[in-house]
Amino acid sequence: MVTAAVSTLGDYLWANALPHGQPIYWFAHAIVLFLTVGFCLGWPSHKPMTGAIGAAAIGCVATAGFYFLQPLMGYSAMFVLFAALWVGLGLLTGRVLQERHGVGGVLARSALAAIGSGLGFYAISGIWMPFNPHGWDYARHFVYWTLAYFPAFAALLVRRQ
Repeated sequence: MVTAAVSTLGDYLWANALPHGQPIYWFAHAIVLFLTVGFCLGWPSHKPMTGAIGAAAIGCVATAGFYFLQPLMGYSAMFVLFAALWVGLGLLTGRVLQERHGVGGVLARSALAAIGSGLGFYAISGIWMPFNPHGWDYARHFVYWTLAYFPAFAALLVRRQ
């Protein structure tokens, strides 16, 4: 829910304050968002700062990848980088934060996170259309972001008893 709140704030800022098309703001957005994601992923294992720093680095690499690949691939680059991002976050969570030993299990959870969250993000992708930033229902955005992030966080954090 913390990550959903940060994403909702990002929606507001992108619509009302931030200029579009300037990569410095892409990186600022990635840093703030993925510091939050990593902090939340690291919290259960008592390593929130390690998670925050690792996830921010992964988010910046994905953002740089989009910056370089988008002119070649168009917005299709986002799908490739989205999957790679969740695999990176899965490896961070499973190998560094939770110190799980099975790479296969970590990669399976990473794939579930990418697929589940990908489907969630696809399901909510219409929240920005039609473009009317002053009429947006930010409470709805918060609920939608919560639903979109839930599958990934569940895949990476739920432990079997």
